[in-house]
Amino acid sequence: MDYRKVASINLARLLKEGGVARASGAVQEAFHVGEERFPLEGEALWKVSVSSVGGHEYWLSGEVEGVVLMECRRCLKPTPTRVHAHFQHMLRYEPGLKEVVFHEEAEDEYYAFGEPDLDLLPFLTEAFVSEMPFTVLCEEGCKGLCPVCGADRNLVDCGHEVEAHHPFLSLKDLLPEL
Repeated sequence: MDYRKVASINLARLLKEGGVARASGAVQEAFHVGEERFPLEGEALWKVSVSSVGGHEYWLSGEVEGVVLMECRRCLKPTPTRVHAHFQHMLRYEPGLKEVVFHEEAEDEYYAFGEPDLDLLPFLTEAFVSEMPFTVLCEEGCKGLCPVCGADRNLVDCGHEVEAHHPFLSLKDLLPEL
């Protein structure tokens, strides 16, 4: 397998002869989805294989693994979170197509491509980001930020008391004491 900094695979030989093509590499710095940036701690390593399944159809399978820096849901501290994702997709070669296009027909879902150099970054990004947890904690006992002054209560005791907010707390004033 060849190690690549660029997330692509050349399928020219596979398109002519069939068989299997393999590649591996690393995603540097971050994954991007629109304006959203998901920074990495180190690199996210990936490996893929593309197999001919007959005609102009190919089976893409792979995995990507790395550590993403997510914000702790309580104190917002960058928190390293390991992600290991697998993916599989049907590909269909359509000569002349300039970009990868997703198709959904009846029960068939596939990605159409038209160039021998297949950009893997969209597949790697989708798999990696989809596998990330919605929220993380920097540690189980994280005290979070003070709602009054914004201080990190894991680092400093600002002296502010946190009021208990219970949805039924205001009902106690409606009934006289028994």
